[in-house]
Amino acid sequence: MLLLSTALLGEVKLNPFGDSFRFSLGIVAYFFGLLWFSVPVLSTGLLTGAFVVLFRIGADLVTGSDEVFSSFVHHIPTFLFYLTFALSVKLLRIRRQAEFPILVGLIGGAADTLSNCAELFARSLLLDSASFTWKGLLLIAITGLLRSFFVVGLYNMLSIRQVRAHGEWQKMELERLILLNSNLYKESFYMRKLMDHVERLTRESYRLYKRLIDQHLPEHREALHVAENVHELKKDLQRIVAGLSKLMKPTQAGERLEIAELCRLAVQANESYAENRGKRIEFRLEADVHLHTNQTYVLLSILNNLLTNAVEAIPEHGLVRLEAVLIEEWLVIRVNDDGPGISEREREMVFVPGYSTKFSPDGYFSTGIGLTHARDMAVSLGGSLTLLPGSDNGARFELRVPIRHLMRKGEEDEHAAVFD
Repeated sequence: MLLLSTALLGEVKLNPFGDSFRFSLGIVAYFFGLLWFSVPVLSTGLLTGAFVVLFRIGADLVTGSDEVFSSFVHHIPTFLFYLTFALSVKLLRIRRQAEFPILVGLIGGAADTLSNCAELFARSLLLDSASFTWKGLLLIAITGLLRSFFVVGLYNMLSIRQVRAHGEWQKMELERLILLNSNLYKESFYMRKLMDHVERLTRESYRLYKRLIDQHLPEHREALHVAENVHELKKDLQRIVAGLSKLMKPTQAGERLEIAELCRLAVQANESYAENRGKRIEFRLEADVHLHTNQTYVLLSILNNLLTNAVEAIPEHGLVRLEAVLIEEWLVIRVNDDGPGISEREREMVFVPGYSTKFSPDGYFSTGIGLTHARDMAVSLGGSLTLLPGSDNGARFELRVPIRHLMRKGEEDEHAAVFD
């Protein structure tokens, strides 16, 4: 690609001295290729010079404008041009100066000028060509600088665009990982609660075994078998929780995310969820809160639960509003939707474990533990999750978290929130 583009752009030319010596755009393609691609400089210069000479000889033969030998003599100085340019770039180590575009432009201009002088000298020896003059040398130098800085400008413009595209991709990937880790945090939270139940069940089953064996009842073997199985289950759960904790440890207390950005991530995820379910739902975000938190995953888990419930509650199209404000020493986040709302009877049951009015895509009742665990996670931050009154024409949930609990080193250590 580099050889062909150099040869073709070499035909876009200007003969400044009225003879076979030309200024063309071929060197632009070649210089850009050296900067953009990881190609060996010297071998590429040799191949490019040879290919351009053969290309021009072939063009002369096709058009019948010159004989083979005469065409070869006219175009062989071009080989010296590209070879000199490659040697200059190699000796001046231009690739190591890629972070300094002005220096790269000056080096490229110097290499271009030196290469043109070498070609012009070769033509003066082989052909009846124009001789060196100060005016001609100045023209060659100006042309070399213009072509060089054009290449450097194009290279930097494309590099910046590539860096920005890569930055956008990294940002999207980071957002995806944050949302994924928020789900992991939720699962680890569930697992820790389950660990407490299994721990109690282990103790109770062992006490049952002891009572049966004290009473010399034959069922003590079955009780021991149950206790052993529960103990094995506890160890498996411990391994799972330990693995999840290792995944969460690097970001649990280290990384910070702005509350407004966290709310935007939750809304963005549920916009995709609503679209996948074929619903036309408008999301309105009002979160002018200049506050950071490292409790990213627990807050995202709560918001995702509330927003997902809002999406599922709206039949086909509707509005979901998420608002984050600071009230005294509290961060208050409200999630409202204009769905069918929650009746007075259901209001007393929404936080009861196992209660649900939703069905899965397969027609089964949902587990009914989402809001329960969302409330428990809010409590783990020292806050609360409540259903606000007046929800007949849409549900209105409010999450309250103490500001001092938004930045913590661990589960127990508390630090003040960080303001901008």
